[in-house]
Amino acid sequence: MSEPTSPIFDLVRQSLSTERFAALHWEGTFQEYLDIADKNPLVARNAWQRLLDMIESHGSTRPEKRGAHKRWKLFDDPLGDGQDAVYGLDEPLAQLVQTIRAGARGLGPEKRVLLLHGPVGSAKSTIARLLKGGLEAYSRCDEGALYTFAWHVDGEVVPSPMNQEPLLLVPVEARKAVEERLNKKLRREYRLSIQGELDPVSRYYHELLMQRYAGDWTKVVQHVQVRRVLLSEKDRVGIGTFQPKDEKNQDSTELTGDLNYRKIAEYGSDSDPRAFNFDGEFNVANRGLLEFVEVLKLDVAFLYDLLGATQEHTIKPRKFAQTSIDEVILGHTNEPEYKKLANNDLMEAFRDRTIKIDIPYNLARTDEVEIYKRQFGRSASRAARSRRTRSRSRPCGPCSRASRTRRTRT
Repeated sequence: MSEPTSPIFDLVRQSLSTERFAALHWEGTFQEYLDIADKNPLVARNAWQRLLDMIESHGSTRPEKRGAHKRWKLFDDPLGDGQDAVYGLDEPLAQLVQTIRAGARGLGPEKRVLLLHGPVGSAKSTIARLLKGGLEAYSRCDEGALYTFAWHVDGEVVPSPMNQEPLLLVPVEARKAVEERLNKKLRREYRLSIQGELDPVSRYYHELLMQRYAGDWTKVVQHVQVRRVLLSEKDRVGIGTFQPKDEKNQDSTELTGDLNYRKIAEYGSDSDPRAFNFDGEFNVANRGLLEFVEVLKLDVAFLYDLLGATQEHTIKPRKFAQTSIDEVILGHTNEPEYKKLANNDLMEAFRDRTIKIDIPYNLARTDEVEIYKRQFGRSASRAARSRRTRSRSRPCGPCSRASRTRRTRT
């Protein structure tokens, strides 16, 4: 006999869906994933292409004035309560979206750092926050689905530490044919491309199994289990944020990961990839977006890592070869720091690898009104709801009269 449940419990239960949970946590074989990619090639997009499609999925509004720029609805904060909506910046935001579109098409920006430049309080951090939140939500819808894989070897399950694309398991000799088949079914302005190599851990197991099966790739991928991955900044999956600290406390391993000294004794070598923690911000943000807060305050050693990550799409973890990454790198800075960069001849390489997008203060009166409506209108509505609540909580007529009588006698 089932126990009676409370009304609140029933409300919670009705809002949940086991079918939706199963779809978000899908697992299957490598061959099943290839069938998914054949039917929906969009699962194989790179980070720039996924970011562009996420922005466009929210739509845009045409400007009323001739010569004005369209407004992208993502920056109205549709996923929140509107508190992060950005007004008066349609032109720089249109420039940002156009740059992302060019990067998705492989025209050059994908090898640069997107640098939001502007005064304090001009919404640079808010723009980055909207992009990160949009990617999180997009990865949970069917259109934005993406996948990664894990190795099942000798009773051990080893996930790809950087949540890499399963198509990286396709041998280099066969990638061109796979790309052509995927692009035939693609209805986008960009083309799909399988670029990069397996991370050190996946490469280790791939080589181990290739030796075991005498080069039979079909048997190797039978040890691969593919699963859907959900981007999340809190869970440090696909979205990373790096903020400079005091120079004495900065360490490049925060970007590229570090050795796990406890596992060195287990595996016998500090160059064994299984004894390395791929938990740096570059590793975490793979397949998504990495935000650099006040990027120009970074130590020079960090900037060198940043240059390789943008231009070559690789990072250099300690004790390992160059490792492929796939992510959009977004930094922001203010005017004094940017002037310091412009006057430093030693930073010419970094200046060449950045695309500066100016984020000025809002100067339009109508947009300023929208900002005040967002802030003070919300407070007014809360105050009105509070007044209505107090009026409903007043005692009824007889109780009110009895209360007044007691106060009079006192």
